[in-house]
Amino acid sequence: MSTTGALGPAIGNGKGKPAARALAKQSRERPGPPPSLSLTEIEPVNRESTAAIIARQLREAIMSGSLPPGAQLAETELAAQFQVSRGPLREAMQRLVSEGLLRSERHRGLFVIDLEPDDVHDIYGARLAIERAAVLRVLRGERAGVADDLTAIVREMAFAADGAEVSEADVRFHETLVAASGSKRLQRMARTLLIETRMCLSALGRTYSDNQERVTEHQRITDAIRAGDQETALSLLEAHMEDAVQRLAPGTSLV
Repeated sequence: MSTTGALGPAIGNGKGKPAARALAKQSRERPGPPPSLSLTEIEPVNRESTAAIIARQLREAIMSGSLPPGAQLAETELAAQFQVSRGPLREAMQRLVSEGLLRSERHRGLFVIDLEPDDVHDIYGARLAIERAAVLRVLRGERAGVADDLTAIVREMAFAADGAEVSEADVRFHETLVAASGSKRLQRMARTLLIETRMCLSALGRTYSDNQERVTEHQRITDAIRAGDQETALSLLEAHMEDAVQRLAPGTSLV
């Protein structure tokens, strides 16, 4: 019997039609290959633009206090200092306006934002909510290791050479506390406040006669976390934030 003869009846008689229809249906339902991405939709990866570099440096100057709240940005002087034309400088400054770090005054120019009492209250209220949640999560986990990390930062704070180093250690302390919570969302929320937090800490450093008071506040929070004392840890954290608000915006309170 030939191969053709053997196949012929299965396709040609009535019994073969359902099988043929099933094969056709499977062919229609089977997804085809994904559409290829047109090369016109792919853009080259560029290095950081001049405007982005300028924006980053201005942002850092605002965070550190080198450009203090209320300072006016002189376009001509900045262009000469950065050794760039005014085009990328203006683009960089507009980025900071959109980020809320600079404000524009008609016929006067651009200024670093002032942190008004309501701003300070809002920033520290948000920070307290985030860090309170972080402390609760840390106390349910491996708190001893977290306390060790925080103690190391407090030690750096104690031996800091100047107020700027103390403020940097202060930022790391609170970043480490939030990161130790293991919550990506708490960390994201904390990052959105980072620039304004640094601005506050830069100003806050000038309200202390020495660094020991800041060191003591952070060490007491660390000790409460190590001991697993939830009530004390939360109370100390709230007092820490409240003290900052009172120093930066006298007459206002978180409670």
